[in-house]
Amino acid sequence: MSTPAAEHAPGLTPDGGIAARARGLTKAYGSGETAVLALDSVDVDIARGRFTAVMGPSGSGKSTLMHCLAGLDSVSAGRVWLGDTEITGMKDRELTRLRRDRIGFMFQSFNLVPTLTAAENITLPMDIAGRRPDGAWLDQVIDTLGLRERLSHRPAQLSGGQQQRVACARALASRPELIFADEPTGNLDSRAGLEVLGFLRGAVDDLGQTVVMVTHDPGAAAHSDLVLFLADGRIVDEMARPTADAVLERMKAFDVVRGRLGDDVTAHEG
Repeated sequence: MSTPAAEHAPGLTPDGGIAARARGLTKAYGSGETAVLALDSVDVDIARGRFTAVMGPSGSGKSTLMHCLAGLDSVSAGRVWLGDTEITGMKDRELTRLRRDRIGFMFQSFNLVPTLTAAENITLPMDIAGRRPDGAWLDQVIDTLGLRERLSHRPAQLSGGQQQRVACARALASRPELIFADEPTGNLDSRAGLEVLGFLRGAVDDLGQTVVMVTHDPGAAAHSDLVLFLADGRIVDEMARPTADAVLERMKAFDVVRGRLGDDVTAHEG
């Protein structure tokens, strides 16, 4: 289940359509001379039923891109769609309902409620919304993630990997159109991290989910079908069927280019 996508991806043609897309997506923080341009006229399509990784140097805009696509952050210019629904310009209440009903989230901090059991944490978003979970689907998710024997445990009684699996189950439980994962292995040891990546890979291959993962780890990106590379707020490259070595080499190339640009600026200033 933790095999990188390059070894078994059934094909990269997005026959399921587009889960999310953006056109001219621009995000600036601040104004005037102190404004910081986090995203610069980004055009992107997220294929349905695929695992997409987003990578880039610190400050490249990768987390901002995810937040804007998920409706967690407003945009300065451009348009964003979830499926056929445009979310730019939506009111906060509409966005909250859309995120609750159609999007799943996984974060580096597991965001589990310590007083609730694993089972209660998994169904919490649906409980808040007053929705009854699909029992057959929930059972499939729990068994796929190997959590059947841990459902009565509270977070403090679970390992880091088990807590992240609960967070993964919570993201999957409502059968969302799209799952956003922000550095989901960042707080895990290598073994637990591989387990979670395997479960995300399985969510795509076995459960038909769509996953977008922000990561800095070439090994994590190798589990995806497609890697999007960001630099200075723009998508500058992409890689289908990635391997860890190929992703690492591509990232090194970006570092070299950025280093040269920095040297040129320093020389000019001097």
